[in-house]
Amino acid sequence: MPAGARVYRVATPVYASVLLDAGESVKALSQYLGHPDPGFTLRVYTHLMPSSHERTRKAVDGFFDVALRDDEIQGQQAA
Repeated sequence: MPAGARVYRVATPVYASVLLDAGESVKALSQYLGHPDPGFTLRVYTHLMPSSHERTRKAVDGFFDVALRDDEIQGQQAA
């Protein structure tokens, strides 16, 4: 394998993981890498998103925090 191809095979996953970890969208990353569609990029690089569980947990917690506050406010207004 030519040296340039080896560098590409190593650099591309690093590039993808850095961008995904920084919050770049899969759609944009797909375009940067020249992939045919974001689904392809997601299938190839999903395993490089180590903080996705934490982001998901925070998003769901945030949603329920807002919903509970709204319910409390409505309950206080009804009383």
